[in-house]
This record gives sequence, C-alpha cells and structure tokens, in this order.
Amino acid sequence: MGGERVRLGLKERVLGGARRLLGVFLYLWVVLTLFAVHESVVLAKRQIDYRGYGLAFINAWVLAKVMLLAEDLNIGAKWFGDRPLIYRVLSRAGLFAVVFMGAHTVEGVIVGLWNGKTIIESLPRFGSGSAVDILSVAVVLSVALTPFFAFRAIDQALGPGRLRSLLLTRGAAVQTDDATSGRPS
Repeated sequence: MGGERVRLGLKERVLGGARRLLGVFLYLWVVLTLFAVHESVVLAKRQIDYRGYGLAFINAWVLAKVMLLAEDLNIGAKWFGDRPLIYRVLSRAGLFAVVFMGAHTVEGVIVGLWNGKTIIESLPRFGSGSAVDILSVAVVLSVALTPFFAFRAIDQALGPGRLRSLLLTRGAAVQTDDATSGRPS
C-alpha cells in the first residue's frame, strides 16, 4: 500500500512536470515563431530568404528546460516577494530575458568550440553587438515574457486553476474574498 502512494506521488510529479514543461514550451514556441516570422519579413525587404521556423521549435524546447531549471533553483524568486505583483512579474520577465540571453551565449560558445572555433569567435552577436543592441534584445525578450509571468503570478495569487477557469469557462465570474466570506462588499 505504501509503495502505491510513492508511485502515485511519483506519477503525479512526473505528469505535473510534463505539464509545466509543455506549457512553457508552447508559449516560447509561439513567441520564437513570431520572432522568426518578423525576421523573415524584415529580411525579405532586402531580398534575403530566411526560414528559421524549425529553430524556433528546438530553441523553445531548450529554453523551456532552461526556464524550468532556473525556476527550480529559485532564481530571483525572493527579490520582490512582498512587493506588489507587478514588480514580481516585471522583474522575473527581465531576469529570465537575461537568463535566456546567457543560455544562448553558452550554446553558441559550445557549438563554436565543437566546430573548432575559439571562444571569442563563438560568441553569438545580438544585433550588431553594441550595448544598445544587446539592451534592445533584452527589452524585447522581457516584454515577450511579461504576459507569461503575469499569467502565472495572477494564477498563483487567485489560487491554482482559478485564472484558467475564469478565462476558459463560459459565464465564469470572479469571486472576491468578501463574496466568499459572506460579508457585504
């Protein structure tokens, strides 16, 4: 009987982890695909063919794993814990933009070293490589990650599954603490 509980607990943890990974992956895949579409449109203006859509799938998978690892390590989780929710959302979006850029840099160096390049030759460039371009990429990534972290923070604040229910259930109503406690609002 005790072994069944352990197996059920392990099964639930594995399924929960798979759901987390799938949710993060799908969001990142959509965002990275939109970036690839944007890049192909911009390059098409200069008659340059670009088809990096498959890379969006692979990068979304890798970055989803990076995000979950960083979350499991509680990177930045306590910096704004007692502040208004917006601070937590924006700080996590900014922090994870930096984490993603760091992961991209590490990936570029590893691939470059694998191909016989030096570390300097392997460093990926963000735009032209200027500080303004690097900051611009960080800001764009932060803005792209903000809805994801907002959804998660609001879902956590309302209680697991309540936000999803509000968004996906026909006629769903928001119940405040006053309404559920029987006190007049």
